[in-house]
Amino acid sequence: MSGGVWAVLMFLGLCTALTLGYPVAFTLAGVGLIFAAIGSALGAFDPAFLEALPNRVFGTMSNDTLVAVPLFVFMGVMLERARIAERLLLTMGALFGGLRGGLAISVMLVGAVLAASTGIVGATVTTMGLLALPTMLRYGYDARLASGTICAAGTLGQIIPPSVILVLLGDVLSNAYQQAQLKQGIYAPKTVAVGDLFSGALIPGMVLVALYLVYILWTAWRHPERAPAIPAAERSAIGPSDLIKALVAPLGLILAVLGSILYGFATPTEAAAVGAVGAMLFGLLNRELNLTRLREVMQQTVLVSSMVFMILIGAALFSLVFRGFGGDDAVHALLSDLPGGKWGALLAVSLVMFLLGFVIDFIEIIFVVVPLTAPTLLALGIDPVWLGVLFAVNLQTSFLTPPFGFALFYLRGVAPPTLRTVDIYRGVMPFIALQVLMLVILCLWPALATWLPGVMATR
Repeated sequence: MSGGVWAVLMFLGLCTALTLGYPVAFTLAGVGLIFAAIGSALGAFDPAFLEALPNRVFGTMSNDTLVAVPLFVFMGVMLERARIAERLLLTMGALFGGLRGGLAISVMLVGAVLAASTGIVGATVTTMGLLALPTMLRYGYDARLASGTICAAGTLGQIIPPSVILVLLGDVLSNAYQQAQLKQGIYAPKTVAVGDLFSGALIPGMVLVALYLVYILWTAWRHPERAPAIPAAERSAIGPSDLIKALVAPLGLILAVLGSILYGFATPTEAAAVGAVGAMLFGLLNRELNLTRLREVMQQTVLVSSMVFMILIGAALFSLVFRGFGGDDAVHALLSDLPGGKWGALLAVSLVMFLLGFVIDFIEIIFVVVPLTAPTLLALGIDPVWLGVLFAVNLQTSFLTPPFGFALFYLRGVAPPTLRTVDIYRGVMPFIALQVLMLVILCLWPALATWLPGVMATR
């Protein structure tokens, strides 16, 4: 068999194992080792490719950019445990509850604020599912609209910076961009800075929030019974001071973390450290920080970070074996020969990523699909920042697409028994359509992702 056939079999074997529920990191490494052993026995694979694995692992361990991952995770978990989201949601609910769809608007705005300050999907969906969903259902909200709004708001943390997705994408795209330039004979290759991805994703993230809000307002106008207003007698009175108190923590962290990155005062890793310390200070001020809670936050951070880095190591092994079979060349030839040039290749990759999002997690897609396809797309002349933001919006859909969307599982775990799973699935469909619309808008107006990084680069 040719190397291309072996590469296809590897990819199919990986997807099959992942859909069966095997752990991602060990599946990546296991599939790679199995095919390496079979290929070596049949003379189709050179084991010398595996000699590069120690350097790959050491490169992951010494990567300064990836240090931001555990720091951002720590910041998000600490803010969630400090009940920042709870205070903000209660305040926003009282502020907008008098409008049709006001509770849904509050959930979406809180999701956007939390996305820019935490970026943790699970924590956001779970918190809002516990606090907002029973209230929305009690006041007569349509179950599909309520569940869809909460899930969509929770996933904003994957596109609005700072985002763990963007940190991981930045590292993967930087390597892919360097590969693409080296193949073109450019021996002083440029890199893709995570800060550029952060600034590039900011405007598309805000546009996506606006699309969600327009849909909620349109639904409340067309079908008032699906999103009724809360009676004045049942709304708690709030003043400007209450709103300011609720916004101090998240907005303070947004300015400290995101502002320092965009203006070049700090690298993403340094800003993440500031955010982690700031989250601890806000937890202390809210009297929610003690040794027990700190231990819980640190344990959760270690669990999430360990998972990410084990996947990185597994992906490194898989990619080496895949390259040893000539998979890189096969993917490059396939994408380059597609009709439509770079647009045809981009459409094919985007469609594959979208469909894979139905059955596997975004992390697997980042470490499997992106390294295989991004070098070819970048070699075709696609802007790396725009491509990264496009990938991030596409990957965001994986949290909502049934049957394995993580946001759906998070909400199902905290939702009351009266809420049917089919209502959750049907509720997220309009928001998935809006995410696809956002992809189309980004393709039509790439400047949405490239304008702000360009402005920041000239400062």
